[in-house]
Amino acid sequence: MEKPTGRESILKQHMDIPRDQKPRTRKRIIQWSVAVIALVGITGVLRNLEPAAPSVDAATVWRDTVQHGTMIRQVRGPGTLVPERMRWITALTAGRVEQIMILPGTEVEANTIIIRMSNPDEEVKLLQAQQQLSSAEGILIQLRSSLETQRLAQAGVVAQVRTQYRNALREHQTNQRLYDINPQLVAGTELARTRDQVAEFEERLELEEARLTVQEGSREEQIVAQGVQVDRLRDIVEFNQARVASLDVTAGVSGVLAELPLDEGQWVQSGGTLARVVQPGRLKAEIRIPQTQAQDIAVGQMAYIDTRNDTIIGYVVRIDPSVQQGTVTIDVALPADLPRSARPDLSVDGNVVIQRLDDITFVGRPAYGQANQRVGMFRLTGDGYAERVSVLLGASSVNEIEVREGLQPGDIVILSDMSQWDGFDRVKLKGG
Repeated sequence: MEKPTGRESILKQHMDIPRDQKPRTRKRIIQWSVAVIALVGITGVLRNLEPAAPSVDAATVWRDTVQHGTMIRQVRGPGTLVPERMRWITALTAGRVEQIMILPGTEVEANTIIIRMSNPDEEVKLLQAQQQLSSAEGILIQLRSSLETQRLAQAGVVAQVRTQYRNALREHQTNQRLYDINPQLVAGTELARTRDQVAEFEERLELEEARLTVQEGSREEQIVAQGVQVDRLRDIVEFNQARVASLDVTAGVSGVLAELPLDEGQWVQSGGTLARVVQPGRLKAEIRIPQTQAQDIAVGQMAYIDTRNDTIIGYVVRIDPSVQQGTVTIDVALPADLPRSARPDLSVDGNVVIQRLDDITFVGRPAYGQANQRVGMFRLTGDGYAERVSVLLGASSVNEIEVREGLQPGDIVILSDMSQWDGFDRVKLKGG
């Protein structure tokens, strides 16, 4: 093997010397430290930044301006125009609808036949009642004849006994006068016999007259009792006649046939609704007010009835004391001269004026606000944004509500439902 030359030996020595690595390691540590500090700083800054205000299309929100002045408190509810006078026609007896004579919308009189019905059972009952009445009337006639015959016979007996009594009395009186003149003219036994005969006929006359009196009194009682039975059966016949006659259903009152929910051939139970007749000359409005708003309504308050084509002014005349399905029904009297759009069973809206509030601050009623509550509302700031403010609401009406705290006249607020932005205090309005 050849030995390395001097130059090669020097290079080899230099290559074998280890280099110092400390400066490069320290530089990397410094770089990583700076990166960590920068990351921590950026994280803290981002954490302290407020979330960006969401954007809301200005055309989709409902806005209103806060006002100061007079607010009219009203409550609203749906309702119906109904006739002040109407008559429900019900079935007095069960039966089958044989023929419908007229249809709804037809003017009727009290005796106008609306429906013809049939029920053979009722006709049989009428015939049976009539038969019983005829039998009872025959018994009454026979009873009167029999009792009168008995009375006449007894009266004859009384007359006969009276004659016998009078004859015996005259004979005794004659004997008595003769005996008083001369006892030899009449035997004592004969005088005693005539005396006893007078006493006998006198007693028999009293008994027969008493029997006649009893017969006459009993006669009247028996005739009255049988007469009561005849009258009772006559009432039953009239009742069954009325039931049979009711199968021809009449209107009962003059008016317009408004409802007839039946078909020919249909079987109707006793008491079932057959028809409804109304008198359309006078109408009233029945308005259903939510129970939470009805406590301030009083009789005499003004009400506006909206028929969709006209507005009718009326007055509250009755308030239903009970609550049905969360509403209180009130009756509103309407004027006699009604517009052509008013007709029975028409659906309407009613606004009842319950109070006039002067010198207050108010705004349009928000979709999410209730009376006497504190709510958050978005107020426009003028730079394209709206900020949330705490507002104390007061008395409410149909379309307005009182503002007690949080807003000033002239402020513009959003009345639409903004519940989806509850996590933000500011929103940006786009396009507005």
